[in-house]
Amino acid sequence: MGRSLKLQILIVLAASLLFIPFAGGVHLFDWDEINFAECAREMIVSHDYLNVQINFIPFWEKPPLFIWMQVLSMKAFGINEFAARFPNAVCGIVTLLFIFNIGKRLFGEQLAIWWVVVFAGSILPHFYFRSGIIDPWFNLFIFIAIWFFIRLHDAESKLSAKSRFLFSALWGVFTGLAILTKGPTAMLIVGLVVFIAYLPDLLEILKIKLKFLKSPPEFALRWSDLFIFLLFASLVGGSWFLLQVINGNDDVVWDFILYQVRLFTIPDAGHGGHWSYHFIVLLLGVFPASLVALLRFRRQDGQTTSQQQFHGIMLVLFWVVLILFSIVKTKIVHYSSLCYLPLTFLAALAIRDMLQGTLRWPRWLSGLLIVFASIFALFVSVLPLVEKFKVKIIASGIIKDDFAVANLQADVSWTGFEWLIGLLFLLAVISAVILSHRQIVSKALKVLFVATTVFISLVILIFPYRIEKYSQRAVIDFYTSKANEKCYVLNSGYFSYAPYFYTKKMPADCAQPMWLLTGNIDRPFYLVLKEPHYNEWKQIIPAMKVLYKKNGFVFLVRYPVKKKE
Repeated sequence: MGRSLKLQILIVLAASLLFIPFAGGVHLFDWDEINFAECAREMIVSHDYLNVQINFIPFWEKPPLFIWMQVLSMKAFGINEFAARFPNAVCGIVTLLFIFNIGKRLFGEQLAIWWVVVFAGSILPHFYFRSGIIDPWFNLFIFIAIWFFIRLHDAESKLSAKSRFLFSALWGVFTGLAILTKGPTAMLIVGLVVFIAYLPDLLEILKIKLKFLKSPPEFALRWSDLFIFLLFASLVGGSWFLLQVINGNDDVVWDFILYQVRLFTIPDAGHGGHWSYHFIVLLLGVFPASLVALLRFRRQDGQTTSQQQFHGIMLVLFWVVLILFSIVKTKIVHYSSLCYLPLTFLAALAIRDMLQGTLRWPRWLSGLLIVFASIFALFVSVLPLVEKFKVKIIASGIIKDDFAVANLQADVSWTGFEWLIGLLFLLAVISAVILSHRQIVSKALKVLFVATTVFISLVILIFPYRIEKYSQRAVIDFYTSKANEKCYVLNSGYFSYAPYFYTKKMPADCAQPMWLLTGNIDRPFYLVLKEPHYNEWKQIIPAMKVLYKKNGFVFLVRYPVKKKE
């Protein structure tokens, strides 16, 4: 067995241990996780695997590829949290294998191993493979598509006509798969990266010369390659949309297009933010890779042409995604998650150069590592103290949101030792900095990324379970308790997918809200409100009885009127 194969087996085993255990240990979180899992559940219940549905009506916000993955997972593991998150654990394994092989092919084994370590040992990249959201697969498909675009233009390889066709086709196929995963944003991102890569050649064709662009161009434009790419991207990416039109569901396609436009032009669902939002998310969220990567945001001398091409495209991909989603009005953390791949590559490249002695560990990096680690350690240490001092916090009036105050009243049990996680993490980062100043850079980097990986794993294991008790556990427990009861369940005053998934809602459980509130109902009807909204509602629904209130939620019931004998 060769060394490369042994390393890949080790990566699979390590990634499996990092991403699979305890994946179902906490309920799915509103909105996205429950949203996609519910779409998969309704596919299974309705046996309609072509159409995406929510509440058994067409859902036009997402194409079906990731939902199909969750369906397969639920067929294997049952309809539960683990099954909803398992596809992304698989994505984590595949992603680490893929970047290892790319890194080894272009830069050698040392960089390849560090790229894997850096990706798995940075906060958000690690966390996302333990989630049930679409973006990890979306990002991977786009990255693979761009890789085949790079292979097609490898300056150090003379490709046969057959290889050119294959790479052009695969470039299109994986772009199409990304479209089927999340939508046409995939084509926009790939198109922008390709356009910038081809820009010098296009300008040369147009007889326009710009001094800051290299000549001859690094990526030579061939119209035949573009045609093959567009053909396969359209065939794969457009297949589901075409089927919708053929089946008379062209209104779903049109609503989907309008939704994509709205995301770009209007802050959707209250998710607005400053233009710098994603800069901050990446800087903090991809710690420590984000700080190390700052050392290699420029291509250096001494690289082969293939290495320069890849390095250049990684920079283009990073800036395209970051600028694009800084312009987009809707600001959500995972929108910039495609930046994790080029950002961790730049960090791995910087690490390789530090280990080879061509790059020095600067003092500012040491300072920022300690500052950022202190922020995370402080957060982990302080959060459990909220439970200890919550009475004083509530009495102080510092929290103005009545619902948040009610959430805080949840009974959450902390061990009292969670602060040790933050302290040990901070001490490990300080140790890494000390080692770097003693010129023991290899050991310093190992300590830094191993400590971060352990820190992330412990935080994921301990904190979401308790945070959920404050945010949604009371309402999820209520929905779960009604899963086997023949009843109607609705929520009002806030948006949630939880009533559908956790009550195991069936088509027969759907009914018009006004009939449920005032009509001659045939089974119990439960209504869930946030406590501040109940004061507005109680005059409207006097016939509904309050079952109980808990952690900011009010649970009401209306029973059917018994017929007189």
